[in-house]
Amino acid sequence: MSAPASQPEAPAVVVHGLQRRYGERTVIGGLDLRIARGEFVALLGESGCGKTTLLRALAGLDAIDGGRIDGPRQPAVVFQEHRLLPWDSLWRNVSLGLDETTGKALAQAALAEVGLGDRLDDWPRNLSGGQAQRVALARALVREPRLLLLDEPFAALDALTRIRMHGLVKELVRRHRPGVLLVTHDVDEAVALADRVLVMRDGAIASEYAVSPEANARRTHPDATALREALLAELGVAADSVPA
Repeated sequence: MSAPASQPEAPAVVVHGLQRRYGERTVIGGLDLRIARGEFVALLGESGCGKTTLLRALAGLDAIDGGRIDGPRQPAVVFQEHRLLPWDSLWRNVSLGLDETTGKALAQAALAEVGLGDRLDDWPRNLSGGQAQRVALARALVREPRLLLLDEPFAALDALTRIRMHGLVKELVRRHRPGVLLVTHDVDEAVALADRVLVMRDGAIASEYAVSPEANARRTHPDATALREALLAELGVAADSVPA
């Protein structure tokens, strides 16, 4: 007797015909989006195109005026600012909202994953910017979320720290397999991290690009160079005007 076929894995989130208006202005109009578990999607677009509005709607922080979002009620979110509570230790920041009896052990494991397992009782004021964002990632992933939303979390970091954070995030996503939506203005960041890059324009997904593993791994690979040029052209920027 053959074994029963395994059920297909539910996606991290599916968006159907999403609409969002502010007064008379339509910010998002009829947007569709699907992100699979373990898939890393980057979202690019000019300021004001609706990227942050979409992320806030997915996070449950903003109402919608039409359409439907089929996803977790409380996805994990990491913002550009780490938003750690200065009066709580690192482990208490990570375990915020968890059961008191298991919270510390879960926080310790999560902090160890981001390289801060020996700093449980330290305070946010003693951290560098990169370390604070590591704690924010630990706090986001400690609940094993189905959907992880990243709102330009590396924008304020120096270049070397940003590269290290990229490697850490890729490893954490591989290990925990949330679906990820990264809102960014950085084309190179999108190419380095994402499986798929979306370009948003006037409240809709204007185009999408698959990213090869080779482009992820090496910025100078021809796939990465070609994709970078295509994305910059989509955004109305000449490739030779941006430092390589």
